[in-house]
Parts: sequence; C-alpha cells; structure tokens
Amino acid sequence: MSDLFHENISYGFLDRVFEVISKTPHHTYQILTKRPENMRTYFNSRNVPKNTWLGVSVENRKHGCLRIDILRSINATIRFISAEPLLEDLGVLNLSGIHWIIVGGESGSKARPMKKEWAESIRRQAKKYSVAYFFKQWGTWGSDGIKRNKHANGRLLNGITYDNYPESTIAF
Repeated sequence: MSDLFHENISYGFLDRVFEVISKTPHHTYQILTKRPENMRTYFNSRNVPKNTWLGVSVENRKHGCLRIDILRSINATIRFISAEPLLEDLGVLNLSGIHWIIVGGESGSKARPMKKEWAESIRRQAKKYSVAYFFKQWGTWGSDGIKRNKHANGRLLNGITYDNYPESTIAF
C-alpha cells in the first residue's frame, strides 16, 4: 500500500488513477492518506468519483484533529478515519461529517500496545455521531496485555465483533 497523495505523485498520475476509478463504477475504492492537505488541494478543482471513499490515518492526537478537519472539507460520498495503529487515546473527536471509523492495534515485532479504553472511547464517540465503527484487530498485543501473534489476539472488543460499514453502501 502506498499514499496516492505523497508529495512526489504528480497530478497527471492522479488524473489517470481517478479516470480509471470513474470508469469502473461497479468497484468501490478506498483511498487512505496521511497527507490530507495534498488530497484537499487536488480535489479543490476536481470532483471525487462517487465510488471513492476518502480517508485519513489518525494514529495519535498530534495528527488527529487537523487531518479530520481537512477530510471533512472534501466533498466525498464516504469519508473515513483509520485509527490503526491506534497509538494513544485520541481524546474528544469531532466526527461530524465522518461516515466510518476503523480502529486497530499495531502489529509486528516492535509493536506498541493499544489500550482497550482507547478503542472503547472511539466506539462511544462513533455511536454518538452515528458513525459506523469497525474494530479490525488487537494487533500484536492482546486485550489482556500479552504479546503474541495478532491472529491469536483476535478482533473482539469486550466480547463483540464490530464489523460496521457506512449505511449508504452495499454490504460486503
């Protein structure tokens, strides 16, 4: 996976990518970036194809509010947040205009643990704003604080699997 809105990606290349996306309306494309400023600038003079979901990575407080505010300013059918890996409590979020949030822990040998309270805080806030909540995984650190294979740690948050998607879409 790479970031289409990296500084080294030309608008000509992006135009070709979004032309293909527009010509394949039977597919849904999820475009995730850590550079929402570049995404907003690109779409200031272009329409977001209807079959394109735009998202931003929000792993910590430092990047959270600004990235979400910029995402909210782009006219997209679906706007989503990927809080994966969730590296700290994100605090109070303004989720107005957001349709979907994905939460998950970090994986790999150098993974940092995610606390259940952080994922729960986001879940409660998503519910308050009627935002679809998807809990992807615990990652390398389980809910019990034990480090092991991410598959062994699973996807349950308080014994529940959260597989919610934005309501305006066809079920996967």
